[in-house]
Amino acid sequence: MDQYKVVVVGASGAVGQEILKVLDERNFPVGDLKLCATSRSAGKKMLFRGKPYNVEVTTPESFNGADIVFFAGGAASKEFGPAAVERGAVVIDNSSNYRMDPAVPLVVPEVNPEDVKWHKGIIANPNCSTIIAVVALKPIHDAAKIKRIVVSTYQAVSGAGLEAIEELTAQTRAVLEQGTVTPEVFPYQIAFNLIPHIDIFMDMDYTKEEWKMVKENHKILHDDSIGITATTVRVPVYRSHSESINIETEKKITALEARRLLERSPGIVVVDDPAAKKYPMPLFASNRDEVFVGRIREDNSIPNGLNIWVCADQIRKGAATNAIQIAELVIKYGCLMKKN
Repeated sequence: MDQYKVVVVGASGAVGQEILKVLDERNFPVGDLKLCATSRSAGKKMLFRGKPYNVEVTTPESFNGADIVFFAGGAASKEFGPAAVERGAVVIDNSSNYRMDPAVPLVVPEVNPEDVKWHKGIIANPNCSTIIAVVALKPIHDAAKIKRIVVSTYQAVSGAGLEAIEELTAQTRAVLEQGTVTPEVFPYQIAFNLIPHIDIFMDMDYTKEEWKMVKENHKILHDDSIGITATTVRVPVYRSHSESINIETEKKITALEARRLLERSPGIVVVDDPAAKKYPMPLFASNRDEVFVGRIREDNSIPNGLNIWVCADQIRKGAATNAIQIAELVIKYGCLMKKN
């Protein structure tokens, strides 16, 4: 099997660490590895497959000879992504920097794998909530054509980084011990609370996170005609996002038909037995790569409607695992960049 030179930028962060973990778990053919980050993390030692690596400051020269570069998020891909491509690497970017660029594929392997083939050096990894939703939506869209989606998300604090995890822990302890709660990462106390506000407010008082779900789903599904509206909420859960999705279709599809369809679809595990109180929950989706779907039922208010409840680990399937699946497709389809 061919081996590849891999660079991970943002290696010391939550997503970067998960990328290394998933590369190992999936036995990705890493021949040479370089770990990069900002100067703040430079010099940190990290293990991969039992071997220690030093985290280096990211520079354009970091990508010399690289085949695949994973950007874990943030502004780094905007600054360094073109330099990596110039040196003959395929960039797989977990930030929002390139997602809506019409020249950049936005890929979820279970949904639009063929889009990988037309990349020009950069492939965008979608927003975590978009990935989780679209894996469940695609089979239904193919079978009955979706007209409209109303989605409410319940997003874990780890989606905001390691500092957010620490803040939930500290605030929970403070509340239980009747101490003082001082929000820093979030605008309000997150312990024992919900915050219906993720990212900045934009047009029509929707947040950037909510508009991501609209625009990214359109791009991935290749269908701008679908009406999509979203409300994104931060909840005091450490890991794994949940989503309540209401779907209106052109063609009637029953709950039983939808359940059977989803059971046959890649990347999905159906957990749907109300009588036994079995349904997806973030507790059981954590550290898994599948999207879990349950509470599948027909919408009683319209003729052609469904309700589903979806959970998935947003650090794995919503970020690291999806990025590595994209890299696997790049290798499978033989569309690595040609070296200069």
